[in-house]
Amino acid sequence: MNIIEALFLLLLLIILSAFVSCSELALASARKIKLQVMSKEGGDVRALDVLNMQQQPGSFITVVQIGLNAVAILAGIVGEAAIRPYFERIFAGNSSWGSTLASLLTFAVVTCSFILFADLMPKRFAMTNPEAVAVRVVRPMIFMIFILKPFVWFFDGLANAIFKMLHISTIRQEQLTSEDIYAVVDAGAQAGVLKQQEHYLIENIFDMQERTVTSTMSTREYIAYFDKNDSAEKILEAMSEKPHNKFLVCDGDLERVIGYIESHTLLTLFIKEKEIRLTDKSVLRKALFIPDTLTLYDVLENFKTSGEDFAVVVNEYALVVGVVTLKDVMSIVMGELVNNEEEPQIIRRTKDTWLVDGATPLEDLIRVLDIGEFPHSENYETIAGFMMYSLRKIPKRTDFLIYGGYKFEIIDTENLKIDQLLVSKQEDTTQ
Repeated sequence: MNIIEALFLLLLLIILSAFVSCSELALASARKIKLQVMSKEGGDVRALDVLNMQQQPGSFITVVQIGLNAVAILAGIVGEAAIRPYFERIFAGNSSWGSTLASLLTFAVVTCSFILFADLMPKRFAMTNPEAVAVRVVRPMIFMIFILKPFVWFFDGLANAIFKMLHISTIRQEQLTSEDIYAVVDAGAQAGVLKQQEHYLIENIFDMQERTVTSTMSTREYIAYFDKNDSAEKILEAMSEKPHNKFLVCDGDLERVIGYIESHTLLTLFIKEKEIRLTDKSVLRKALFIPDTLTLYDVLENFKTSGEDFAVVVNEYALVVGVVTLKDVMSIVMGELVNNEEEPQIIRRTKDTWLVDGATPLEDLIRVLDIGEFPHSENYETIAGFMMYSLRKIPKRTDFLIYGGYKFEIIDTENLKIDQLLVSKQEDTTQ
């Protein structure tokens, strides 16, 4: 074999090795979601072949290893047989070390050629778009598996037997978790694929599965309600002072809710008949009761099932703790993207100080202050709850604590409730 034939044979071996290396990385790293999209929306049946191969990867891994090892051995034989004598003739005048130098040069040329053209470049190419490469190489790889079936059966069966003895599963599990989705969304935002508003909305939607209804409801002390025997004058006076869209109707006290009324329906009835009977079936609507342990996502499902957009929240003792509307729930999703006439719960005073309402949910404060998490957060949901839990007492004005590089100081209370806090960032004194 002359030098031209040897180089041509090495070129063919490099091409074969490059194909096998490229196939190995592409088939292993192709993402399941993109392959499913290519199959369903693009109609590419080759994507299904890739998915099937990923479920049972033993066959193609066996073919890859057989191909790479066989090509590497054959390349060494060709280099030693055809290229080494060529280098020996060049160093013929140095009989003492010419043979050794010829072997080293042959090894360096063959090895470097395979590293660059048969391994590094093909794998980098496959990494740039693994799904597109995978669907193009899967059919040739299936053909190679068929040709090398006896070897595949032997080596793959032997490997499976060893894995079985060691109780190791060889089936690829690709379960998508919420953490994976968070990571993908964050990566999309950093890459500019998602706009800031889209990123914000997606994060809030996931928060709905973590936050309970108590984080967004109107608490008990802010509930406006009527007694079923209230006079028309008292009702109209209360409606003028508290212009809500809906009011609870109770039989004596808040623990005996018999339904709710809508203000526009009530006013329409008053204009027509000049009389208001809160127990009239034309104005009194049946109230939806939900437990305070529901997540916001569960609340949405309840609204969807019942056709209501207003619910009364009760605790485990059947005591009314608040009311929640569809608007309250959706405000968590839309957040600052919608106009809100109410004063925001978190107001930034200076670069490093914030005024925070005591009823502010922890999730909102974590997002603003960039705090990882609050300790034992399963025991409370608001910043007021955090202060009470951490101080181990009913807090009063000027009480404070420092956590996560921030000072949380109570500046206003109402009865026993924390009304407002001043949060200030502490300077790093560790330097």
